[in-house]
Amino acid sequence: MRLPGDEADALDWLLFEQAGVLTWRQAVAELGVAKVRHRLHTGRWRRVCRGILVTDPGDFTRERQWWVAVLAAGGGAVLAGLAAARAGGLRGNWRRDTVDVLVPYDRRVAQRLTGLPIGLPAVRVRRTRHLPAVDRQRGRPDRTSMARSLVDAAQWAGSDEEAQSLLAAGCQQRRVTPGEIGAVIERMTNARRRTLIMQTIADVAGGAEALSEIDFVRLCRLHRLPPPDLQEPRTDAGGRKRYLDAYWRRWRLHVEVDGAHHLEARHWAADLRRQNELWIAGDRILRFAAFDVRRRPEYVVTQLRAALEAAGWQPGL
Repeated sequence: MRLPGDEADALDWLLFEQAGVLTWRQAVAELGVAKVRHRLHTGRWRRVCRGILVTDPGDFTRERQWWVAVLAAGGGAVLAGLAAARAGGLRGNWRRDTVDVLVPYDRRVAQRLTGLPIGLPAVRVRRTRHLPAVDRQRGRPDRTSMARSLVDAAQWAGSDEEAQSLLAAGCQQRRVTPGEIGAVIERMTNARRRTLIMQTIADVAGGAEALSEIDFVRLCRLHRLPPPDLQEPRTDAGGRKRYLDAYWRRWRLHVEVDGAHHLEARHWAADLRRQNELWIAGDRILRFAAFDVRRRPEYVVTQLRAALEAAGWQPGL
């Protein structure tokens, strides 16, 4: 919505702050019952669900969807989970058509969230006993902090892989640090997937940012292979700093885990140039598809162990 002008009144500013969404109580407080009913009757305003109004015919933008969810959930509600993470700037195509909202555990939620118009995502209201001030963040609308949002999104994710992807993306995009996520999960002793979340942020703190790198580190740990140095910096022939996915300095072994982006011609060509520079320098190089790391780990482990042993590594020493 446009920024209100100099002549704007309190209602104009409220509509600007809330993306054109109001509760019935807010509208009546500003205009009175008769004027609100008149605007609804004439079609200037429309009712989204019980107690929630929209004051212009515009589309239901993502921000507007968030406001409908939070206002409909009532006092004390905050945007949570993936929706809150997106509101905080998290990027990515996450397949989720539900907006999560947190409310205090002892508060009843009105039945206004049923029967939302077609095109609006479902709203899932979740109760919580623990939402300290440090886990709350002022915004449009108010939401959980990025660290709490990602922990909740990981708890509510449809799979372990999706949970890991969300945590890794938040750290990779510099929206949050592993330490901040760790502080949240430390307080949430009964959180779902708590062990997985703690392991994931430990791997991220060790340098693994992409999900494929996290899977690779765990594969090494599971098969008792020496842990690699992650995101090892190197300067290429052009003087630019590059980062290796996994590197064993002692044995000069370099492993690249190729995700889907490596299928693009420009990435493929750049990877080949970097690989040639490393070969010239004398490093051994292995490349695995992210799919193989997840689905054919025995193949990856066999080749990795052979390369390490050829470079002088001895199991058990």
